[in-house]
Amino acid sequence: MMPNPGCTLVFIAKAARTFAYGFLGIVLPVYLSDLGVSALGVGASVTLTLLASAALTWAVRRPAERYGARTALLGLVALSAIAAVLLLCARTPWLVVAAAMLGNVAVSTGETGPFLTVEQVIIARATSGETRTTVLSLYNLVGYGAAALGSVVVALFDGYRPLFALFLGAAAVQALAYARLPRAARAERSARVPGPSTSLIRRLAALGAIDSFAGGFVLQSLIAYFLHERFGLDLATLGLVFFVAQIVTAASLLLAARAAARFGLLPTMVVSHLVSNVVLIAIAAAPTAWVAVALLYLRQLMSQMDVPTRQAYVMAVVEDHEREAAASLTNLTRTLAQAVTPAMTGWIMQAVSLSAPFVLGGALKIVYDVLMYTTFKNVPLKT
Repeated sequence: MMPNPGCTLVFIAKAARTFAYGFLGIVLPVYLSDLGVSALGVGASVTLTLLASAALTWAVRRPAERYGARTALLGLVALSAIAAVLLLCARTPWLVVAAAMLGNVAVSTGETGPFLTVEQVIIARATSGETRTTVLSLYNLVGYGAAALGSVVVALFDGYRPLFALFLGAAAVQALAYARLPRAARAERSARVPGPSTSLIRRLAALGAIDSFAGGFVLQSLIAYFLHERFGLDLATLGLVFFVAQIVTAASLLLAARAAARFGLLPTMVVSHLVSNVVLIAIAAAPTAWVAVALLYLRQLMSQMDVPTRQAYVMAVVEDHEREAAASLTNLTRTLAQAVTPAMTGWIMQAVSLSAPFVLGGALKIVYDVLMYTTFKNVPLKT
């Protein structure tokens, strides 16, 4: 049972949004390739999309504090609707990229950005420390499950326009859900002076930047491009591959809260993430498409268990009035760091090899895991 009606509405909006992201993350890089964009251009377009997401993440904090979560979220979904209309009208690569930037289109299996920043705080304030990880696990489970359905939808349509129309419909569902958010979802305006947890938040943000920089090498859009170029998988097959990947990821989230209750938030997020990164490196040596896909599934079974545990951990180690700042800064630095890598990945895929980003990304993520544990192993939880 949801803690309050606001959480239920957030879950509905999350499902509609990530359903659209599920197919857009696959379709947009292939669409750009069909329009004549090179691997370097595809990587650069993903970087631009992430930079725009970072800008929106930075911009949304003050409106959320001043006018409330409902107003901030409705403003963001209006931009998504405009982006969907642009995609329906687009015939040139630069318009497609502009629409992806304006609509904050997710390009990975996990979501970062302004919507997550605001929704994370709504859920944190509506739950207790004992239930927060479970509710955040369900929140992410809904997202991955909806994204899985979005991935498989790619195989049901002939052409890109029907999918862009679905994106517009998803924005309408989000708007209806956000319009019904109760006023209780409004965030209290936080103090402008640095809070007692400022140093800790900055350390979390800095380490999160390392993880996301590494993750930028292996975003869903770039994995889809890798499978398409190296093994010749078509859109329909890619849709099915990522449908199963999202289902596997969603299933892993069911284990996250139970593992965190038994082993603790920090050990759960670090150990599961570290093992998944060893598997990620192995994808680079996959001799066939189906070996690569099997390793991808094994990786997804563990790689996202750290998402709800990390979100709960960030909300638990800061004071309540610092939660907007913590959510905003950690999501902002993650998105900015992730934005740097895709353009590099496009160049590396062209100049070195298509599989090199898996080795680079996995190795850097292992460094993050070790630093995360050694830095925060003695930090107590506040709530």
